[in-house]
Amino acid sequence: MRIISDSEKRTLAIGTKIAGKLKKGSIVCLEGPLGAGKTVIAKGIALGLGIDGDKVISPTFVLLREYKGKFPLYHFDLYRLNTPQDIANLGYEEYLYGEGISVIEWADKLERLIPQEFLKIRLEVGAQANKRVLEFSSCGDYYKDILTKIYESIGH
Repeated sequence: MRIISDSEKRTLAIGTKIAGKLKKGSIVCLEGPLGAGKTVIAKGIALGLGIDGDKVISPTFVLLREYKGKFPLYHFDLYRLNTPQDIANLGYEEYLYGEGISVIEWADKLERLIPQEFLKIRLEVGAQANKRVLEFSSCGDYYKDILTKIYESIGH
């Protein structure tokens, strides 16, 4: 599924609608270059969970930030991750398979540690500076169902 967003406000709204389809234990993997909107999607998901989006910042220097909302939000940013072992040492499985929702920026850095099932969103800067291209895919039946619900909610 592919969606074009024409503003940060629209990207936030997309994230908010995604949050409405998630449940405890859901994992959202975000990929894309710097400035593509990964943190904006994370803020939108936070808003959808009743978390103040202004408090959601890129956790680049700490790898993980936790926020309280309808469900806990575990916001990972693996940009500065040197090896997958660095995240393994944090006990990341407790977060990914715990009581909250995990959003992982730079998820491709997990390599062999990436979960077997997840919702993936690849973000790219569009042809115009304000546009973002969001490519959705899923791994696992649960996420395939979520993807269908997101498409019905957001459209094309």
